[in-house]
Amino acid sequence: MTVSDHIASSAELQNRGWLLQPTEAVSRTIGAGDADWASYAAHWDDLVLDTFMKDGGTYRYRRYGHFRLDAHGLTLLPHAPYRQETSVNPLNGGLDRHFEPLTTSFLEDPLTTRIVLMLAEIVSDAEGIGEWDVKLHPFRIVTGTEQVGRPAPQGRHRDGSSFVSSLLVRRSNVEGGESSLHTDDDEQLLRSTLSAPGDQLLVDDRRVLHDVTDLRPVDPALPAFRDVLIVDFDRLPA
Repeated sequence: MTVSDHIASSAELQNRGWLLQPTEAVSRTIGAGDADWASYAAHWDDLVLDTFMKDGGTYRYRRYGHFRLDAHGLTLLPHAPYRQETSVNPLNGGLDRHFEPLTTSFLEDPLTTRIVLMLAEIVSDAEGIGEWDVKLHPFRIVTGTEQVGRPAPQGRHRDGSSFVSSLLVRRSNVEGGESSLHTDDDEQLLRSTLSAPGDQLLVDDRRVLHDVTDLRPVDPALPAFRDVLIVDFDRLPA
């Protein structure tokens, strides 16, 4: 991403409250090609079943990591539970959820740091600050004849962060998964399907609501899943 592209992206996020970037722009910025995305996707084969789904679903696999980003760089913080209150997540909020930590291979993959730093530059310019509390959530949503895959089981929602990014890593044998953004007054701002590895949607979580439609298999006889990396940015406590 050139300096002018970067400035334009930050301005778009600041003005509209969301930024949709195709893989061409993302890949160019972080120096990733098709082989890099394919290699990166292998980390999603090592996710762990989310056992905290109050709807009883077994369609979500994940890991979790918490970081501080400041002038010293991106620092991994001690592993701890992840929590959202019920006011933000009425389905699964209100309790400490203990997820498995990010793997060493995922943390050491250059794309992990490059993705976070790319996003951090955009949100930092949009917000006028340079230090962040950062949370990483690699997700896999599976679907099949036995159950529908639900990327957003709580429906239209906020995550309770300042900024939230959803970056597609892989889609395999699925239909659905269309992302949408809305105002509090029910105005639809965007409908778009992240379809290629590296497609990315970044939103100001304080200003817009987001949702993702359910997933179903194209061929029920084959494995079907959607892999994304969610990155949350919050202001550091004063």
